Amino acid sequence: MTNPFRLAVEIWGSRGSTPTPESGKLRYGGNTTCITVRSASDDRVIVDAGSGIRNLGRFLAKTPGALECNLFLTHFHWDHIQGLPYFAPLFRAGNQIRFHAGISPAETRARLEQQMSHPYFPFEFTAAKSQREFFQLRNAPVRCGSLTVEAFPLNHPQGAWGYRVAGDGAAVVIATDMEHGDLELDKVLLEEAANANLLIYDSQYTEAEYSTHFGWGHSTNREGANVAAAANVKQLLLFHHDPDHDDPAMDQIVTETRSWFPSTCAAQEGVVIYL
Repeated sequence: MTNPFRLAVEIWGSRGSTPTPESGKLRYGGNTTCITVRSASDDRVIVDAGSGIRNLGRFLAKTPGALECNLFLTHFHWDHIQGLPYFAPLFRAGNQIRFHAGISPAETRARLEQQMSHPYFPFEFTAAKSQREFFQLRNAPVRCGSLTVEAFPLNHPQGAWGYRVAGDGAAVVIATDMEHGDLELDKVLLEEAANANLLIYDSQYTEAEYSTHFGWGHSTNREGANVAAAANVKQLLLFHHDPDHDDPAMDQIVTETRSWFPSTCAAQEGVVIYL
């Protein structure tokens, strides 16, 4: 029997910068960034721990027995780690949580401990009952069951990492929190995104908005279309939506982007994309 899909990309949080629990923004999502990529054999990797990871944790907590979670962090800005203190599997004995980041294991541990410490949080990271391991990203791919994860650098203040997740002949590239314009890193992204089934791209700004946000570390929907076309990807998913963009504004951005790259959608919280 043929599997119904090769990879399933699940959007748990699509918003950038800060959560937006406002009625006019809920169709595209109010939670900050969290994505899972799942294989047909149910291997899963998690990318980022924004506020969206809370709902992911509630879903995973229903799974009987111990869990093994591989969490890949793009970077440590608040909107990408703020949901971790509410990630239910972190607190269950027997679970194993593996944290992957571009800095040393000791630095990753220290940064995550800091946000869950006095006076910022009432329960310390070190007291969580799960078993936690920390890994630094290297040049070699990381194997997570039937999935492989390759990391690459992105142009963002204080640094960030993108990921190419592949399995069963399909690939999704996650390039959030990046700003175009660094020629070397733009080339790296094109190489990593080449022929991907799905490119998830930081499209926080329109071209008009970017003119007043140069250097803030985010890109545009137009640049996303350019990269998707140049890399020959099959589908573009706009991501890291600006907190000021309501649902009608996002609809307009999608329509505009499709005029440049027809196979375009914008990430919506709760939506699963099957590849």
